[in-house]
Amino acid sequence: MNPSWPEDGSSAGPGETVHPAPEQVADLPLDGVRVLDFSTLLPGPLATLILAEAGAEVIKVERPGRGDEMRAYSPALGNSSANFALLNRGKSSITANLKDPAARDEVLRLAAEVDVVVEQYRPGVMDRLGLGYEDVLKVNPDVIYCSITGYGQTGPDAMRAGHDLNYLAESGILGAVVDRDGEPHLPHSVIADIAGGSYPAVLNIVLALRLRDRTGRPSHLDVSMTDNLQTLAYGYRATYLGSGQWPAPGRDLLTGGSPRYNIYRTADGRHLAAAPLEDRFWARFTELIELPEHLRADAGRAELVMIEVAERIAARPAEHWRRCFAGEDVCCTIVATFDEAARSLRIDLDSPHRVAGEGFDVAALPIPLADALRVPPGERPYPQLHEPDGSSS
Repeated sequence: MNPSWPEDGSSAGPGETVHPAPEQVADLPLDGVRVLDFSTLLPGPLATLILAEAGAEVIKVERPGRGDEMRAYSPALGNSSANFALLNRGKSSITANLKDPAARDEVLRLAAEVDVVVEQYRPGVMDRLGLGYEDVLKVNPDVIYCSITGYGQTGPDAMRAGHDLNYLAESGILGAVVDRDGEPHLPHSVIADIAGGSYPAVLNIVLALRLRDRTGRPSHLDVSMTDNLQTLAYGYRATYLGSGQWPAPGRDLLTGGSPRYNIYRTADGRHLAAAPLEDRFWARFTELIELPEHLRADAGRAELVMIEVAERIAARPAEHWRRCFAGEDVCCTIVATFDEAARSLRIDLDSPHRVAGEGFDVAALPIPLADALRVPPGERPYPQLHEPDGSSS
């Protein structure tokens, strides 16, 4: 049969099966918006998760057999992975062999009924499959088509393979903070995927929907993770524009060149994150650690002052400094473990927003949406991977 976008999330065509979508909630910002999502792993799925949490109806297109690669990640949660469950809450799923013309045509008919298409292949792949922007535009003349890549749709690097670490390295950000031996370190999270991919994708999709509603204009959104990282480097760019020189690695105010913004080791091997940048914070901080009076004016001798501060912090355990700075305006924090962060409620493992699956019910992924703009608290499943013969992988 010819598929139409299902009212109840259940339609099928050759080579594809739809897993029922969760019940949609009215009166949300993206109520009525339909999204066809070809992306995998993190950048695209996180973007479409945010859209789904704001009320959009999202249907994933997955390959038969194994589906999204993230389904196989460890650790497992139910019959899929915890990573996949958190990133795909509230979506539905179809399987389709996009290299099969019949299945491709069925998916293209679905694309004719959506507001947004999200894809994450290298440039040209969707065109070769017959599902590129121009192909979808022919059947859906006001579509918002979002392409997320490492290096953009055009240019000499467009076809290069890469991951988060590569994009950070090429943007200059990875080398901005180095240790005392001049070595950069692995980033604390997948910064390029999220800050350069997911968030810009959501922002541009929402703006493009607004423009389409006003003008009827379609959009092909080119989301380049490497290019978008330059927003995070605003301070380095400002330094260059104002002085004609780029900051030296590890020597800028926020990258290790100041005693007022640094990480200090404590006597028991923990660490203190100290950020008393402003003079009033710095004055109180130096009083509390009993820094000699002649070293409290740090201008022009940052290295000497850092050494002295480090020695004083290293002389006491983390708990001493936790008590010392409690209730003080000094912008100092002991570096927490995830377990400590969870117990202090910085990570809400008891959130009323839940991901439900076979035999489990866990807190949903925290996302940057205000409660008034997000689906109400409750359980929402992630999509199981169903095959045309009715079996589930």
